[in-house]
Amino acid sequence: MSDYIDQMNRALRPVAPPQILEGVYTEDQFHRLQEIIKRDGPWPTIAAHHFQSVEELIATVTGVVPEGLDLTLDDIASPQFRGFYAQNSVSFYPEINDCFYNDGFLELVKNYWGAQYAKPTMMLFNVCGPYPAVAPPPAHLDAVTFRGVRYENSPVWLMNCMAKSGLFTDHLVKMAQVITWWYTGENGTFTYWPDGPLGDPKILQHPLWNKGVVVQNELMFHRGDPVGAFDSPPIANLKHLSEMGYDPDADRWNIYTDGEPVHSYEPQDMRFLVHWNAEVYADRDEMRRSMDHTDDLTIEEAIGRLLADMRGKGMKVAEPSDPLHDTEFIRAVVSAYTIAPTTEWLEFPAA
Repeated sequence: MSDYIDQMNRALRPVAPPQILEGVYTEDQFHRLQEIIKRDGPWPTIAAHHFQSVEELIATVTGVVPEGLDLTLDDIASPQFRGFYAQNSVSFYPEINDCFYNDGFLELVKNYWGAQYAKPTMMLFNVCGPYPAVAPPPAHLDAVTFRGVRYENSPVWLMNCMAKSGLFTDHLVKMAQVITWWYTGENGTFTYWPDGPLGDPKILQHPLWNKGVVVQNELMFHRGDPVGAFDSPPIANLKHLSEMGYDPDADRWNIYTDGEPVHSYEPQDMRFLVHWNAEVYADRDEMRRSMDHTDDLTIEEAIGRLLADMRGKGMKVAEPSDPLHDTEFIRAVVSAYTIAPTTEWLEFPAA
């Protein structure tokens, strides 16, 4: 193992192993959370929220699009859908304020870090049903937050490559999540690598009803395992901009493409995930440094530091005209800072 791969492997692990929780929400809270998903859909795919090109998506999970392979986001569309309950520390739905501004969760994440202060920043949900799977899904990092470079102003691929580079650790913002699942079907578990991407994986097993973890997903590779039987029926005409919504008249969930239903699920087949996120501060000094923006990075500084580091490694990298969306530049950054779990132990049927 090269020194640099070893460095990335040591850097990409959480502050502590995930802490497993049972009975995370009350039945009434879950009912209110689910009612919002049913009422206000349809909801876009997870990828549609965050990526404008195949290169940006691949940069998040690590890997490089092979030369000559002409892929579109429709070609690799995944039937997993997302919406937001809260962003920027603002709850969008007063009926779930007790879930978002959650004293119990704040104590959990402060204790997880051994820190004095925390604030809720975001709350989202993922929803999906069974889909066919012929290969293990790629592991990924959640958006890694830095002072000045964060998901509100930067693409996920950039933040995650910054984390892998190891060049920006002094600006890393402490984060923690409480993530909870409701799912009674086959598979659909949670796999994670708490000892670095080259360490042994662990799995959060069934039962997954109202079961959760306290975790730092930004610096721990993880994945949601395939939902349902591996040979579940295929989803015809699934696209990057497909949506998922609930049909109250039929009491079923539909995937819509261009406004037309292309696939349906019964309620008992659905897998729900709720992701609550908080920023954590070791003490008041760290809190002030984040709040007053006196020690923020700029996107231009981050790009410049990556360019200098890549060129220092002997790479020939052209000055990007639009660095946040320049696919050639993104390919170069990904190739410079790439590491991913290599241990696969889920068995999939032969194609």
